[in-house]
Amino acid sequence: MSQPFTVSLVCWHDGEPLLKAIRSAVFIREQGVPEELEWDEHDATCRHALALTLQGEAIGCGRIFTNGHIGRIAVLPQWREKKVGTAIMEALLDYAAAHDYPQVDVDAQTHAVPFYQRFDFVEQGEVFIDAGLPHIKMSLTLKQ
Repeated sequence: MSQPFTVSLVCWHDGEPLLKAIRSAVFIREQGVPEELEWDEHDATCRHALALTLQGEAIGCGRIFTNGHIGRIAVLPQWREKKVGTAIMEALLDYAAAHDYPQVDVDAQTHAVPFYQRFDFVEQGEVFIDAGLPHIKMSLTLKQ
């Protein structure tokens, strides 16, 4: 059965309003991340995965840096547990593999560790606080 959404890779310039809407809803309003910590200069140079319903509504996103760091994975609450996050990660990992990244990493919110473990990410180091939330670094070596 096909999914009721699509995931595309976009640049910040093309996806900014939709990407901002998702991240504002999830990180700023739901999780209480201060707005000044959510927006940074890295968005312009990252590749972004954008999940849209078949009607064109933005429901999830994520980004990957040129160094292979993946972050800002966000899915609107009503779309969680429907494979949107999985599809976003698959798109970002496919991008990394297509661009010969030897490794990718994430700073995972601790509650999301099992999600990343499903992709074979491995925890690295100790839990740390970022934007007031507990995180742990996780990494994945890509097949060459």
